[in-house]
Amino acid sequence: MPLGMSFRFLFALLVATGLAVQAAHSQTLSLKPFKDDLFAYPAALSTGDNGAYTVLDYHEMRDINQRDEVPEKRVRAQYTDPGVRKVQQDLMLKSDAGDIRHVAVGKTQGASIIVLYLHGQGGSRKQGVDDFTFGGNFNRIKNLMAANNGLYLSPDFPDFGDKGAAQVAALIDHYAQQSPGAKIFVACGSMGGMICWKLAARNDTGGRINGLLLLGSLWDDSFLTSPAFKRRVPVFFGQGSHDVVFPVEKQEAFFRSILARKSYPTRFVRFETGTHGTPIRMVDWRGTLNWMLTKAP
Repeated sequence: MPLGMSFRFLFALLVATGLAVQAAHSQTLSLKPFKDDLFAYPAALSTGDNGAYTVLDYHEMRDINQRDEVPEKRVRAQYTDPGVRKVQQDLMLKSDAGDIRHVAVGKTQGASIIVLYLHGQGGSRKQGVDDFTFGGNFNRIKNLMAANNGLYLSPDFPDFGDKGAAQVAALIDHYAQQSPGAKIFVACGSMGGMICWKLAARNDTGGRINGLLLLGSLWDDSFLTSPAFKRRVPVFFGQGSHDVVFPVEKQEAFFRSILARKSYPTRFVRFETGTHGTPIRMVDWRGTLNWMLTKAP
């Protein structure tokens, strides 16, 4: 082979190899389905803001009573795959911020994606790994992470203030070191949102996390000046229209204040007639995380 042709062949081979690696990387960052038909959103009543805002047709009779064998306590068997418990561990991490009890599901090293769930008032690490409550939705995120080279974490933390945020930040730091290529997403239920916003405001976690999911949670205007906001970390809001703890109108107003900032990557799903816990039960983990993976810094 002439010298010029050999160089051209080598260059073409390198380009092809690079494209193949890039394509493979892209595939690892798109979650494969898990019971998508059962967890699909109900019909949309309306949409707005170029698809960023959606109102869904939620009905308690259908979405709780028909879905659960024992309403709000045990979902019907077809919604879960409890075999995922084989890769579930109850662990303790000793850190400078204190001892952190947490449940880990999936790959504790070399994960491509890490998702944390932070519980609300009165919850614990056990809430986020309960296979049967909240319509089996926690079992779904566990299975999604286990099947997609990912890691799911559900920690305990002492409060919703700086100490709690410091412990969650230490947990994130530990597992980020074990999986340096992983995208990191934090989902916060109810009062857990206080820690979501504190993580966004910290220089360490604000510069590291790749997405926030606020589920029946609260707002924090300081996010608009946080390190996470400056990186354009995508934010998802799920809220019930009948949430008496955190009124939907206030969360919608906060969402619109974010959206107004140069088409910031954010989405809002309003579950019409849904209550405080509805978004935890109904959020489409796969659809939301796949959207975030396309926007993550």
